[in-house]
Amino acid sequence: MNVTTTVDGTRASLTPHGDIDFDTLSSLRAAVDALPDHVTDLLWDLHHTPFMDVAGLHLLFAPAGRGGADRTTTVTGLRPQALRMLLLATDVHPTVIDVSRLFPDTLRTLPG
Repeated sequence: MNVTTTVDGTRASLTPHGDIDFDTLSSLRAAVDALPDHVTDLLWDLHHTPFMDVAGLHLLFAPAGRGGADRTTTVTGLRPQALRMLLLATDVHPTVIDVSRLFPDTLRTLPG
């Protein structure tokens, strides 16, 4: 798994290139663990991620590395397959999986 990492002040953007599954989960977690401690905002850019299985849930909803509980995690570029999986997981476990925290700006702009 190739992951592009960009750090700008307290914000980091991680862009995986390829599928997110249990084979790639450890390298993605290692990329998060390698972030500087001062990073408080983590953005997953999933434009280059055509497929994500349940490992993606573990990645997006687990504490984000060493600074885990203090880091805000958001997502951009979510493909339709991954979005369907996240919405299904929310339907099944609404008190555990809160996708609104992953893309709060998107949900605020939806008609409704």
